[in-house]
Amino acid sequence: MPAITNHLPTAELQALDAAHHMHPFTTNDELAAQGARIITRANGVYLHDSEGNEILDGMAGLWCVNIGYGREELAEVAARQMKELPYYNTFFMTTHVPAIALAKEIASLAPAHLNHVFFAGSGSEANDTNLRMVRTYWAMKGKPSKTVVISRKNAYHGSSVGSGSLGGMSPMHAQGGLPIPDITHINQPHWWAEGGEATPNDFGLACAQELETTILAMGEDRIAAFIAEPIQGAGGVIIPPETYWPEVQRICDKYEILLIADEVICGFGRTGNWFGSETVNIRPDIMTIAKGLSSGYQPIGGSIVSDEIATVINSGEFNHGYTYSGHPVAAAVALENLRILQEENVLDHVRDVAAPALAEMWNGLGDHPLVGETKIIGMMGSLALTPNKETRAKFAADAGTAGYMCRERSFANNLIMRHVYDRLIISPPLVITPEEIKLMGQRARLALDEAYVQMKDLDLLKEAS
Repeated sequence: MPAITNHLPTAELQALDAAHHMHPFTTNDELAAQGARIITRANGVYLHDSEGNEILDGMAGLWCVNIGYGREELAEVAARQMKELPYYNTFFMTTHVPAIALAKEIASLAPAHLNHVFFAGSGSEANDTNLRMVRTYWAMKGKPSKTVVISRKNAYHGSSVGSGSLGGMSPMHAQGGLPIPDITHINQPHWWAEGGEATPNDFGLACAQELETTILAMGEDRIAAFIAEPIQGAGGVIIPPETYWPEVQRICDKYEILLIADEVICGFGRTGNWFGSETVNIRPDIMTIAKGLSSGYQPIGGSIVSDEIATVINSGEFNHGYTYSGHPVAAAVALENLRILQEENVLDHVRDVAAPALAEMWNGLGDHPLVGETKIIGMMGSLALTPNKETRAKFAADAGTAGYMCRERSFANNLIMRHVYDRLIISPPLVITPEEIKLMGQRARLALDEAYVQMKDLDLLKEAS
């Protein structure tokens, strides 16, 4: 089927978008005045907009398009499933083949003790499931007081009321009455921004031990679980010091606290292993999955649940679920995505080709006058912007000013990077080639150069006092 290339002029599309479409995480009045960029098609690691520009997608959509754009196999599978069984639910003692096959395949890829999958439509929904599941688990175990879930400041676990509460982002908590009760947050292991005079390892250990301090302060009999991403993604690609995760695992084991690893971003190859939990060597009781499960081609998420938790939950009725849990089309597409990842040895490409090339390019940006720190693991990286590398100084301007300017220059040069305050982050498709990575690096450096000139002209290179 040929691509749809005929469409209204860009200005008319922008006007219609502004009139009717409310964008997420956006000041919509500002966007309406500026005009949204209209993405019309995509292939491999490239997007194309309505003006004919070819854009290198350094974010794989929203961290999700692991196998790249334009895989016709996934379209064919979706069409075939649409014709055979476009929808049915898994309520009321029914099931269907795509959900069965996908659950089996996920269990085969997950760590050995994680063999059960509860499907959702997104990572947000899956983390809502986790919140209810861990509380139900402890109640069924005769410990109904264990309801509190501990998370981290600046964490992102979704945007619903439950998952938004599990996250620890202050701008989200400022709206809509978040967080809900029985969720508390400890500090993140972000050494560059918050480590002070401590060494990274000392800081990492101290952050982990804050979990134990919180457990003891609130009472072990109240704590149900600790939730965290192996690597914080939306928080700024925060890679914790080596001392952090071993101590967290020790504490969870000691106090009988369930460990939930949010693998929405890290899962399905992003860190060079099937799951980020393997990369940081932890043993979660539940893993949240979404994004890379279908490479973004269909909305689907889920919770991979340990044998122990499933045994307890399955002994009674778990009064929870979604209309689209295990949607047959989404499940069929996800299954095909997992086939491609395996049969085309995409993880080998990540480990042996893409990740080394990406690390070399990304770390090479560390010599830029705006860049204080480069961090990368697998196919996700970040760099810290600073007016003074030696002191890890913050800018005198409002937090995010420098990051936003760099992001805008990146977009202007046809490279998608994101900013989290004054960190730039990347997460390209896993299938990106060394040649494409080289082009990505050229455009990233150009963006930094242009932003540096702008900031110098506007006298924005001052350190915060």
